[in-house]
Amino acid sequence: MPRRQKKKDPESSGKPHGAGTPGQGDVATAAASRPMDAAHAAPVTNQLPTPTGRQAAPRVGRRSPGPTARPSGRYVSARPAGAFPLDFALDATLRAAAPEQRVRGRTTGPLRLRRPDLREKVRVRKQPSLVLFLVDASWSMVAAERIEAATGAVLALLTDAYLHRDRVGLVAFQGRAARLLLAPTSSVALARRRLADLQIGGKTPLPAALALARQVIERERRRHPSLKPMLVLLTDGVGNVSFMGQPPALETARLANTLRQDGVAAIVVDAEHPRSDRGYARALAEQLGAACVLLRQLTATELHVAVRRTLHQLALEAS
Repeated sequence: MPRRQKKKDPESSGKPHGAGTPGQGDVATAAASRPMDAAHAAPVTNQLPTPTGRQAAPRVGRRSPGPTARPSGRYVSARPAGAFPLDFALDATLRAAAPEQRVRGRTTGPLRLRRPDLREKVRVRKQPSLVLFLVDASWSMVAAERIEAATGAVLALLTDAYLHRDRVGLVAFQGRAARLLLAPTSSVALARRRLADLQIGGKTPLPAALALARQVIERERRRHPSLKPMLVLLTDGVGNVSFMGQPPALETARLANTLRQDGVAAIVVDAEHPRSDRGYARALAEQLGAACVLLRQLTATELHVAVRRTLHQLALEAS
């Protein structure tokens, strides 16, 4: 009978280990023993960063667009191209060149372009947004209307936050102090619980409310440097409680000017009764560099529309 041949053991053969079909360990050993060729390097995958190198993703709203030099974002307009255009705008270039074709002697054929015709795209990308309500909860003839309108507008802004990704907060001021009733959030459920605690009565500590608003905005800006904040003040503009031991009117003016210099946009909703309006809300709006809104009916819907309109205008100005 023919003798059966034994299978050769790789360990006993003269071939080096791994000369046959390589195993997983052999591949790893071979890869470690030779330098990696850059042309054959494996592509980098989306690996999670290490805890020490991880950067928190911005969680604030992304609704307000701002200009960006990168070729990303929504194409909104065009401008004359620089020396090295990064984002060429063909449509705008053709529109700029078309009126000059007769002067350049073109009758048929392709357009004759010149360097001054070149245009590049202006794009906007979404940036974080914060809407901070300051509600005068002191006792007056329209205090209940102010509270109802502010509460409804806050909830309306948060309800469509799924699309606009706004964060909304609310500072209520009454008696001798202001308090942050609703820290900046995008949670409708949290807002409903916190706004249920809003009380009415007492004096009007307007300077304290402006000071607290500045603290809240500064804290949010440290967390999100590209934040676009906006104040919505519902008040008659009459502060009658001192915050730093000076006349309330002087403190209000100084704090309003500081917010304006900080680049904080604002809307002042004049909540005073028309028959007793003394112009304090308009004066406050001027100090803030803000628009003063006179609503025919102080309702949540009217206030929500006014805030949205102003946010849209700010977005256009930023672009």
